[in-house]
Amino acid sequence: MEKIEKPFSELPEALVEEMLCISERVGISLYDSFKEIQRNKEKLRKQLLHEGILKRDSEIGYPPIPTTCGIDGSYAVEKLLAIDFVACAAVAVEGLTPPNEKRHWEKPHYRVFIGPEKHSPDSVSIVRGLMMEMEIELAVKAPHDIVFLDGSLTTPLIYINQAINKLPQFESEGGKSNLVKNVKEKFKEFIENYKKILTAQRSDKLWVGIPKYTTKRELGELFNWPSYYDDRAILTAILNPGEFISPVPLVPPSQPWHLKTPSGEINKEFDDILRKVYVMYYKPHKWTPALRIEMASSMATNNARIAILLHGLRYQCGTPGILEPYSLYIADRMVKHLGKGIHAFRQAATKRIAELYEGDLGEIFFSMHEYRTESGR
Repeated sequence: MEKIEKPFSELPEALVEEMLCISERVGISLYDSFKEIQRNKEKLRKQLLHEGILKRDSEIGYPPIPTTCGIDGSYAVEKLLAIDFVACAAVAVEGLTPPNEKRHWEKPHYRVFIGPEKHSPDSVSIVRGLMMEMEIELAVKAPHDIVFLDGSLTTPLIYINQAINKLPQFESEGGKSNLVKNVKEKFKEFIENYKKILTAQRSDKLWVGIPKYTTKRELGELFNWPSYYDDRAILTAILNPGEFISPVPLVPPSQPWHLKTPSGEINKEFDDILRKVYVMYYKPHKWTPALRIEMASSMATNNARIAILLHGLRYQCGTPGILEPYSLYIADRMVKHLGKGIHAFRQAATKRIAELYEGDLGEIFFSMHEYRTESGR
């Protein structure tokens, strides 16, 4: 037999040591990238200044402090022996300053769905679409001056389109589905609300998307910046506190923005609407990264509305250590516990079944045994 040089118990330690060595080499590579940006920092700033899109927030005035609200959602699918335990939720959280919104704010400030569904790989896509419908509904109902959406303004269409495309196959497998019923019932309202957000015609309402991560490179492609850095990373290093980049058009997709309806028709109107979405960057404070802000063209071309937006962001990002608007941070902290909480929901359901079931309780516990949980935004 071939001699083993090291006992099996020592292999994990060797593996960890090798990974640490690799990580050090990765650090050296990243260091070179950071140094490259630092060397070219002034050159990149001059490009922005030459184009006239690098500005300071003090140039557009100081309007009254606006009221703000953050919207975020989460979903989870727990794979059990007998069924899939499906849940999603969306929450709306008021910002820091001023302390509250004086106008009527319809309660509850959340939406939630929990239910059993048949085993299907499509459950995740469909419940994610329902989550998006809930988020958009809360965003339109919030009476605040500024409503922050967690993510890109294009994300709702992508998620709901994926959900609608999965419905025929999901329904053909048979069985009653409350998840499908909820998606279909909310679809028409979703379309109307989503249009309101993307056009933002009301002068007293600002809806903006604040994505934490994006692969879009509007400025990088315009100025031929290194392809391995996105705009947000470079602008975090370039911008000084209080500086922003004037809105530029969102990079259009290679394919049209078409939305399939539950009836099977193709809605093409969003292709034109989404091509009018703009993106800007703003660094409120030294301790915050550059924020990517997506908005409707009606906002992007109005300096008064931009001034209100920047003023709201500056006040909501006033706490070091919180790298996004306060209301979005709190909403994220709340709703992301859904993935952990679904275990408690399953246990409560199991307990109730056990109380009602007159047969062998072992059958119940086997059927409700967890194998895997999938969760996310």
